[in-house]
Amino acid sequence: MIIDNNNIDYKNFIYESDVKLNSSQEYKDFINAGHSFLIDNIKKGRPIYGVTTGYGEAGQNYAAFEEAEELQKNLFTFHGCGVGEYLSEDISRIMMTVRMISLAKGKSGISYDLLKQFELLLNNKIYPLIPSQGSVGASGDLTPLSYIAAVIAGEREVIYKGQVRPTSEVYAELGIAAYTFKPKEALAIMNGTAAMSAIAIDSIAKFEILLHSAESFVAAIFELLLCDTTPLEPFVHDSKPFDGQRKTAAYILKKCEGSKLTHEAFSRYENFHLEKEQNIQDRYSIRCAPQVLGVIYDNLAIAKRWIETEINGVNDNPLIDHIGGKIYTSGNFYGGYIAHAMDTMRICAGNLADILDKEFGLLVDHKFNKGLGESLKINTKSTHHGFKAMQITLSSLSADVIMNTIPASLHSRPTESFNQDKVSMGTTAALHFQKQLPNLANMLSIAILGMAQAVDLRGEEKCSAFLQQNYRKIREKIAPLTEDRRMDIDIKIINEMLYGGQFA
Repeated sequence: MIIDNNNIDYKNFIYESDVKLNSSQEYKDFINAGHSFLIDNIKKGRPIYGVTTGYGEAGQNYAAFEEAEELQKNLFTFHGCGVGEYLSEDISRIMMTVRMISLAKGKSGISYDLLKQFELLLNNKIYPLIPSQGSVGASGDLTPLSYIAAVIAGEREVIYKGQVRPTSEVYAELGIAAYTFKPKEALAIMNGTAAMSAIAIDSIAKFEILLHSAESFVAAIFELLLCDTTPLEPFVHDSKPFDGQRKTAAYILKKCEGSKLTHEAFSRYENFHLEKEQNIQDRYSIRCAPQVLGVIYDNLAIAKRWIETEINGVNDNPLIDHIGGKIYTSGNFYGGYIAHAMDTMRICAGNLADILDKEFGLLVDHKFNKGLGESLKINTKSTHHGFKAMQITLSSLSADVIMNTIPASLHSRPTESFNQDKVSMGTTAALHFQKQLPNLANMLSIAILGMAQAVDLRGEEKCSAFLQQNYRKIREKIAPLTEDRRMDIDIKIINEMLYGGQFA
């Protein structure tokens, strides 16, 4: 992936680790001209925030040019107070790449040498060990990003070849020299939104797999509960033409093709007819599934668009315009777009959990599952319990997902002597979205196991080709539940298959 002042599609580097910095003389001159412009202004005695002044509320404290190097070192040093679980190796790599993309735009006053240090670390797969907590999302992700700055300077710890090691030790082993920051360079690294953006990118990628897999389960419900597919027809969704709604309805209908179980098909193959007491319409969690999932798909598209704009933006302060000859004090470090995107995705995850909970409840309850029996029991002995406890676990997980939907962006906390009096909480929103995903994945794993059990009860030959395909994947690894047994290991197996995209 080539990195320079052009925009990059974030999909290109979700799981790509190799980067190539534009090495043309023209680009080098462009980047270094911005740094030279900054240095010229410093030498003229112009006060520049974070370069010849302190930080935040201490911006009124002026420093001499000779103290600029110490100022940059102290910035990443005193922000070394992150806590909580460490971010994954993938997220650390994405953070570094996102920060490099922003700095490479040439509006941060940094030198080409700094970009080369980013390239060196990324291509040697040396990633900072970064605690997840400690950012309020403005002035950017100061504390998490201080761990990138510190590693570039040869300090703290890195993840290298799967092991956590002191940065200085890895540098000595590979013959890498620690970098000495020039004026503004540590501030340029730290005063941005790369932590929240990286967590968002990684979480969105995982959520998208879960969403597609959930859609596959919803399609199976239409078959296994002998449902009417009329609500999936194009005429319905062309009449209210939201893009996500139309697409998911079409996908679900496509997945049901060839089924002998859906309402119309069942009447053909089994001489089935509606009893007088049977409702002509299915319950909302089934009939309105395209409307529920459609909103999620459309919000996902918006979130991805906002993330892509954020990572291609320049979000440190001050901004350096060496072409126009001006230095701009500004607030692009405010992570509002990521915060709102992640808060919205958390609500979407909550709605997905809710509909899964409702549909699974219909699947296992003999009062509603149209002949699948009590708790999907194959062995109907009174001493056996089928999926009774599995439903309890799934419902418990749905509550955990839904409880995590309160918007973080509303919980702005004034910090740093009220200089940072309105902050985005974008990193908190992204972290809480990330925390929903394991619960959602476990819910889906239970639901998919129940789906396979229901296929055993209905008969594989009556199912659509798509459902048969998924059923066989499951049965290659997990036997039907014919008598009570522990199911936690089965859930873990399906979980791995889920994240591998096998049901998406």
